[in-house]
Amino acid sequence: MLLTVDQVSKTYPGGRPVLQDASISLAQGESLSLTGESGSGKSTLLHLVAALDGFDAGQITFDGISYSTLDDGGRAALRRNRVALVFQQFNLIPSLTVAQNLAFHARLAGRHDPAWTTEIAGRLGLDGVLDHFPEQLSGGQQQRVAIGRAMSVRPKLLLADEPTGNLDEVAAKAVLDLMLDLVRVSGTALLLVTHSQSVAVRLDRQAHLAGGRVT
Repeated sequence: MLLTVDQVSKTYPGGRPVLQDASISLAQGESLSLTGESGSGKSTLLHLVAALDGFDAGQITFDGISYSTLDDGGRAALRRNRVALVFQQFNLIPSLTVAQNLAFHARLAGRHDPAWTTEIAGRLGLDGVLDHFPEQLSGGQQQRVAIGRAMSVRPKLLLADEPTGNLDEVAAKAVLDLMLDLVRVSGTALLLVTHSQSVAVRLDRQAHLAGGRVT
């Protein structure tokens, strides 16, 4: 397995448990959706897999690396080189053009491939706006740029937190189609958090989070 989350627990300050013995696994090239009610811990679990936060018990192993062995630098290197994230907020850099935003993650990792970035831009329908800035784009276009930026580094794992949550039905379907196609072409594994059952069932496997546990 590329990713194994084994009986992970997480308690917020104040003693409120958010995850209790949560377990998931994900193979290379596989896609897994994670659903659950608001506040069930979906985003928390995604942040733990992204090594953005620590956990209280259990074990997370990615690509043969146990998170318990990583220091701050190791966690940052993991996100820079092997794990990419797409959030609802897009987090594009306003002072950079679309072309520069698409290449940003890959340049940080020292793995910028202009041909791959060009292919991504084409698949995402961004060819005509490469010289535009984020403020000149629609919400759907900004989301496509965020996905393209994450994929530009050819990550082993793509983490997506409600990537279609801010889009209308037509735009959401188009974005999901493109994301799944890019994952298929690159062999990247995908862990996608969503509240939408219609989105969830399009992935290879589905998991549900309730009461801090995954079923």
